[in-house]
Amino acid sequence: MELYLDIPLCCGIYLVFSTLLAAFAGYAYLVNLKRPADDPRKKRYHVSGIFVMPFFWPLLLVGWVSFFIIRALHLGLFLIAFTFAVACIRKPFLIGWLEKIALKVGGKLLDANAALIRLTFGESPSAG
Repeated sequence: MELYLDIPLCCGIYLVFSTLLAAFAGYAYLVNLKRPADDPRKKRYHVSGIFVMPFFWPLLLVGWVSFFIIRALHLGLFLIAFTFAVACIRKPFLIGWLEKIALKVGGKLLDANAALIRLTFGESPSAG
């Protein structure tokens, strides 16, 4: 199978997608136009957005794909670095750090909860 660029096919697919997306954008604009002015879902769309959309959707598609690839690479780099850190560091500093943070936050929450209970119900008879 030869790799070649079929220009009429590419232009036809682009035309179909652009027409379909323009119809979606037009329908969304009409639905938004019929909403009352005090509706929180009503947005300020411009009519020109429907007509400019066929030129911008390929750029948005390339941007979304690029963003996804960058996120995937970032996650992969993080997983490699975390695995390396867990395998190479002898003392598990994360566990000690998490324990210290958990005790600090848990103690503050218990103090606040005890103060609220004392404020609401008074002192407990079993408090020693």
